Amino acid sequence: MKARPRTSTGAVAMSSTLLTATALLLLPALALSGQTKVAEKVARPPDIKAQSDKRQAQITVQKRTPAYWRVTFDNPPFNIFGPETIPQMEKVVAEIETDPDLRVVVFDSAVPGFFLTHYNFTPPLAESTGLPSGPTGLHPLPDMLVRISKSPVVSIALIRGRATGVGSELALASDMRFASRQKAILSQWEVGAALVPGGGPMARLPRLMGRGRALEVLLGSDDIDGDLAEKYGYVNRSFDDDKLDAFVDGLATRISGFDRQAIADTKRLVDFASLPSDPEIGAGWDAFITSVQRPSAQKKIGRLMEMGLQTDPDIEARLGHYTESLAEK
Repeated sequence: MKARPRTSTGAVAMSSTLLTATALLLLPALALSGQTKVAEKVARPPDIKAQSDKRQAQITVQKRTPAYWRVTFDNPPFNIFGPETIPQMEKVVAEIETDPDLRVVVFDSAVPGFFLTHYNFTPPLAESTGLPSGPTGLHPLPDMLVRISKSPVVSIALIRGRATGVGSELALASDMRFASRQKAILSQWEVGAALVPGGGPMARLPRLMGRGRALEVLLGSDDIDGDLAEKYGYVNRSFDDDKLDAFVDGLATRISGFDRQAIADTKRLVDFASLPSDPEIGAGWDAFITSVQRPSAQKKIGRLMEMGLQTDPDIEARLGHYTESLAEK
């Protein structure tokens, strides 16, 4: 199935894309390698498409019925999301938008302990600078999150394990979220590392849980378990782990049997009353880009990388604890 062709957004959008991707990887590159190597990478970008085609699939799609799909993240050991993931996710989102029979999609994980985590800080800079803006004109990551929210297809996040950063933002962009009471952990950890979250949680969380609780989640940069996530409205409901799959599968199967046009129209009208505008999401991404260029953010991410971010299971599993260790005393 062919993905929907991207529309051109002009020179301004392209310049924004390059700035976005450059700043995104500027942080770890400066912290770990130095400015000279970064400039060399930008001057000789590789063939991005050729590289992405060679990479192992990180996302699988199981079409349980024509109306009900499971989209599973499978990038062990931590389900980190990076520039190599974006073309794969873009293909899935385009298929979700264009399949005439699809009614419900469930996002889940095949990696124990991790639903989906933060952005990958280690690939060469050019792997992000070669990615064009999405159809909304936003960077590909917030672009896909906006499109998932506005798709006529119902999206459900089944959260078992850690949903950190991008994982939390995907869950928030989905129409519904259901979590394991014992195994789900949600967090927006970025402020603890001197970053501003970039995938839209500032626009989405206050609409779900109110201003005070949203600020607690965002500024506290701490881990939120399944029970507290339910109490705060971060997720629809939490379930004992052995009951989560059956509930989500039952709900998705039920909805998938209903009239597609009625589903789409109802969701569209709810969207009018509840979704943030694209400029709100874009403002968050711009704030993220500004934040990653600050010396304090470069220093803190560099410190986390030295501790073992992206390599040490304990760092990834207890990111809230290690982020707190970066705080000024």
